[in-house]
Amino acid sequence: MKNSNNKSSRSLKTRICARWQMYLLLLLPVLYIIIFAYVPMGGLVLAFKDYDMTKGIWGSDWVGLANFREFFSSYKFKQVLVNTLTVSLYSLVVTFPIPILFALILNAFPGKRFKKFVQTTTYIPYFISTVVLVGLIMQVLNSRIGIYGTLYSLFTGNTAPDILGKASLFKHIYVWSGVWQSTGYSAIIYIAALSNVDQSLHEAAKIDGASRFQRLIYVDWPSIMPTATIMLILAAGNIMNVGYEKVLLLQNDLNLSASEVISTYVYKVGLARGTGDFSLSTAIGMFNSVINFILLVTVNKISKMMNGNGIF
Repeated sequence: MKNSNNKSSRSLKTRICARWQMYLLLLLPVLYIIIFAYVPMGGLVLAFKDYDMTKGIWGSDWVGLANFREFFSSYKFKQVLVNTLTVSLYSLVVTFPIPILFALILNAFPGKRFKKFVQTTTYIPYFISTVVLVGLIMQVLNSRIGIYGTLYSLFTGNTAPDILGKASLFKHIYVWSGVWQSTGYSAIIYIAALSNVDQSLHEAAKIDGASRFQRLIYVDWPSIMPTATIMLILAAGNIMNVGYEKVLLLQNDLNLSASEVISTYVYKVGLARGTGDFSLSTAIGMFNSVINFILLVTVNKISKMMNGNGIF
């Protein structure tokens, strides 16, 4: 037993010495992950303490689950949870299949130049920052000076209603502006998977008399199914993570009832308030992460049971 352990340790040392350049390159990203991903996890203890800046993290009083109970009993709990799930699930249902359909349709076009032009055009919006994107949304949808307001007044002679202030329309504005920005970027992985499809399968399908649509269903779609499954699992693991930047920038007093999500609530509790309740905001963020982890594991298990594909 000892001899086998010594042999394995010697072989590991030999492999490291033989490829020391690769391990040296690997050192920097490993240190980055340890310093910025694992070390900050120690701060999660704040969720179980009544943080006092004068006492520090470890010197603050231990309160157990008091911060979680405060969040669960808050009148904001149901509102932010429902808003987060509504926006996330709506976004998942819309933004997940559209890039797949876009990639399948684009792959079906024969002209390479046209495909490259369309792919580049749809990819460009991804580089627009969140602040600029929200600025564009506000300029276009402004009820007085925007394109929407101008056209509405031109055809009706009346002032357009303020759709940015309607709580019921917030989720639609958030999700469909995201579709415009991210479809081209999200489709890249599916276009890459389609480029690796064995062309002999298409040729055999042509000989059998299959139409282009039938080849799309029976050749192209099965080839990207494993990729789509993994992307769905990862997306399901981020259901509770609605980016606070875009939501916060689109928020106003009129749509707050529909736009207050967990991420913006954590920001306001921890930083935007006068005192800053770091313990409560940490507890809320921890609750959010635990739910995401449970969803990720559950969806991965269901996927492996149904088609054998999973990420772990």
